[in-house]
Amino acid sequence: MDIKINKDTADLLSMVSSIAGEEPELLNARENEIYLKVSETGFKDIFPSLAERKYSLIALFCAEAFEKKEGFTLFYVFKQAGRAPALVLVREAVRGKKVTSVAEIFPSASWFEREVRDGFGLDFTGAFDTRRLFLHECYPEGFHPLQKAFKNGPIRPTETSGREYKFRQVKGEGVYQIPVGPVHAGIIEPGHFRFSVIGEPIFSLEIRLFYKHRGIEKLAEGKKPSECVALAEAVSGDESMANATGFCMAVEQVCGINVPERAERLRAIMLELERTYSLLGDLAGMAVDVGFALVASPFFMLREEVLRQNEKLTGSRFLRGMTIPGGLKKDVPDSLLKDLPAFLEKFSRAFESAYDRAISSSSLIDRFATTGMIKKELVSPLNLTGPLARASGYPADTRLDRPYGAYRDFAPEPSVRKRGDVLSRFEVKADEVRASAGLILRLAENFQQGPVFAESAEYDGYAGQSSGGVSGSGATGYSLALVEAPRGQNLHWIYLKNGLVDRYKIRTASFCNWQAIEHAVIGNIVPDFPLINKSLNLSYAGTDL
Repeated sequence: MDIKINKDTADLLSMVSSIAGEEPELLNARENEIYLKVSETGFKDIFPSLAERKYSLIALFCAEAFEKKEGFTLFYVFKQAGRAPALVLVREAVRGKKVTSVAEIFPSASWFEREVRDGFGLDFTGAFDTRRLFLHECYPEGFHPLQKAFKNGPIRPTETSGREYKFRQVKGEGVYQIPVGPVHAGIIEPGHFRFSVIGEPIFSLEIRLFYKHRGIEKLAEGKKPSECVALAEAVSGDESMANATGFCMAVEQVCGINVPERAERLRAIMLELERTYSLLGDLAGMAVDVGFALVASPFFMLREEVLRQNEKLTGSRFLRGMTIPGGLKKDVPDSLLKDLPAFLEKFSRAFESAYDRAISSSSLIDRFATTGMIKKELVSPLNLTGPLARASGYPADTRLDRPYGAYRDFAPEPSVRKRGDVLSRFEVKADEVRASAGLILRLAENFQQGPVFAESAEYDGYAGQSSGGVSGSGATGYSLALVEAPRGQNLHWIYLKNGLVDRYKIRTASFCNWQAIEHAVIGNIVPDFPLINKSLNLSYAGTDL
């Protein structure tokens, strides 16, 4: 492979070499991602040094039989704040041999390692939590569904007696536990919350999710990329466009596809429409959870108007069925795009009226302010992203730090608060609704005619285009894509082998952000938990792949 070494690549090579005391092997490099391999001895020195240099571990995942190698390959994805490229350290693992845990250095690794253990059967020495993650008690011992030897199909559930999941035990005078879920009142996905309480204040919370595990990553194996777009869209219903875009970007990077400008701008418009309706639901939900239906109703009505606008533009309220590797399946007529300014002007007036009504309520402010505080110091160790992080004084936004598509030319207005409470999250999300409306207006101006699909792309996928469409080249390679979804940074990594998906890894913002709620509730009373939870509005399905 002919790898171009730019300044970022050279700097990372030099840094890793100086830390590990050896020359790392450069496996792959692109503008925003660099893959390095060092010896097992070198890893012992690298991880503490990366933590000292303020790197965050944003993902850790595994692949089997990667690049014709036997056994397993681990990928540790690190990112510094700002526009620095992602550093991916590649580590070989032998079947049946344990791997050293890095969770004490990078706390975000705990769930990642447990996920790898469940999926591939790799054990990590020194891990402070070795319980199963997505394999609940009903799954048999020795069952690891992401191994190549496992073929998708029905499995026989096991008896759960004697294999109960062990929650943390907090003992002391006056301590009692409140279990909530996994089945909840109302239409909500399952999740279990175990509170430890003395009187009213919460002093410990443990969450258990993964009741909706669907095996999406396994379903992708052996499929054409075009067949996997629907899987990406199904990860989390209100992030369909973000996940479809992330998947397609990863495929396009592997195959060297240049998406036409018109398609890039239309993708960005749809991404901002998705952000808008998702955040409107958050604003309304926060008001509902403190009993202010009068405040919530206008936000709900505006959300419905955006969903109708989505359907008008694309035929889908949730923007499904539009995105495909190479661009879009179909164009959006200019006549509909010209209607957007009038729609957004009316929308913005109604939004400001709804926001003013909310923020002028002293009772609402009393419930929001100082509730559910998340400290800035937690953001990097837990890899917290999105409005959650920006409300805690951490300005990271993938659209600004690692611009992609039309965001290279159309940057959003950033919004940051410092308190990290429910009120800060409410304010940041309101600012981002405004910013999305303004960004859509800019994107819709002076729209040029042109194709919405890269018809000359060498990509064995979508064959629905007209003559000259795609050539079945059977691409082989791997790449990483990061997108800013409504809840934060979503990661998509794809490994194509002869034009088919050999491994597809998804990590949504919710996967990491869920762990913040255990800190946010400390010192708050139990009745404030629904409000704190709604202010984060994390996806169960987006975590339980």
